Amino acid sequence: MNLTSAKGYAEILDALQGENKVFVLACGGCPVGAETVSAAKVDEMCQKLGEAGKAVTGKLQIDFLCNKSLVSTRLRRKMAALKQSESMLVMSCGVGVQATAALVDIPARAALNTVSVHGVQGIWPSEERCAQCGDCVLNYTAGICPMTGCAKHLLNGACGGSHKGKCEVSPDRDCGWYLIYDRLTKLGQTNRLKKLFLPKDARTMDIPDQVRTALRWALEVDEELEAKKAAERAAAAAAPKKKKKAK
Repeated sequence: MNLTSAKGYAEILDALQGENKVFVLACGGCPVGAETVSAAKVDEMCQKLGEAGKAVTGKLQIDFLCNKSLVSTRLRRKMAALKQSESMLVMSCGVGVQATAALVDIPARAALNTVSVHGVQGIWPSEERCAQCGDCVLNYTAGICPMTGCAKHLLNGACGGSHKGKCEVSPDRDCGWYLIYDRLTKLGQTNRLKKLFLPKDARTMDIPDQVRTALRWALEVDEELEAKKAAERAAAAAAPKKKKKAK
């Protein structure tokens, strides 16, 4: 399972600049368990996009976006809406965004970040991988992750060692940044390469110091998160509700 958290709406709208017709695709697998995807959250996203002046051409939730066979089968039924779309907003982990981006000829934008679970992610039926960095950059790299696609995890372009589209680490391995540039070229969006990224904060991909020595650290962190959510729900329930003004 990949754990996800929602990106801010400002960041999502920045990624959708110049793309006014958007198809919303959601994963009904891991994000449902992480409470970052639900029918209500998909509807809320569509509403927010509408308020920002975007036209939502369609919406769809598929059980597991990492299953390309399933995704391609379900998307065929939405071909008319996809042909009208300028991009696709994907509510999924990084694996789902990458798998979807490989299947469509329009940009796939990430609506979620994938958070580190500090251990084995699980198994899925696609070759895409996610580094669980907590700050997904797929919106600017054509849906190809530079953290996993590049052997050196470079965020701002290829190194000087790649040759004819191959990685200097292994001649049998494609250069991740060659693939990114190639897909951006096909999408007509090489201007996205102008965005520069700061080095990743490795602390977000490691076990927190305060629980590193605990034998039950994974369970304890989960208990802390559940306690925090319970406190937030209690605070929301206790907050005075605004009275509707009489017409």
